[in-house]
Amino acid sequence: MLTSKAITGANGEDAAIEYLRRNGFLICDRNWRNGRYEIDIIAQRHYVTHIIEVKTRSVSSYQTPEKSITPTKIKSMRRAAALYLAQHRIRTEVMFDLVAIDLFPDGTYDIRLIENII
Repeated sequence: MLTSKAITGANGEDAAIEYLRRNGFLICDRNWRNGRYEIDIIAQRHYVTHIIEVKTRSVSSYQTPEKSITPTKIKSMRRAAALYLAQHRIRTEVMFDLVAIDLFPDGTYDIRLIENII
């Protein structure tokens, strides 16, 4: 059974994919895993592979989605990307992005793409 945090995260990823598609991204993979490493979304746009982290937070949360990208998270994203790119033999330029989602009590949300976070 999914926790409310897991449901919020899954709903955030669904919203992120819809947003990315509307903005010209081709979704290549979602929730890719290799051991303890995971990438939320892998997408392509303009011959660039985008490794995308999705963070959904309630507006009442003490931490914004952007503040959740710590040096430890960056290291994990780099390691996961290296594994994914090698496994899929991807040789394009790579960009690390964040889709930040603020969730309001009425169920609406604000979504933004922050490119090149690393």
